[in-house]
Amino acid sequence: MKELLITIASGLVENPDAVTATVDEPDAEGVIVYHLHVAEDDMGRVIGKQGRIAKAIRTVMRAAANRNHEKIVVEID
Repeated sequence: MKELLITIASGLVENPDAVTATVDEPDAEGVIVYHLHVAEDDMGRVIGKQGRIAKAIRTVMRAAANRNHEKIVVEID
């Protein structure tokens, strides 16, 4: 899942080397939080107009997590 998030974000940004993701341990409800970190200049590219790209990234990640019977949240830091 972490590799999928990095692959998606790397395709959107100008500086793909700066893309990293960290994963938190599941909380009491079993939700895993993924934190996406990109370069400051690329933040707008990942968020998109009115957050549309960020919403699309979260949708794709949730769909992939559903296939693995996981609950996830993606946060863009």
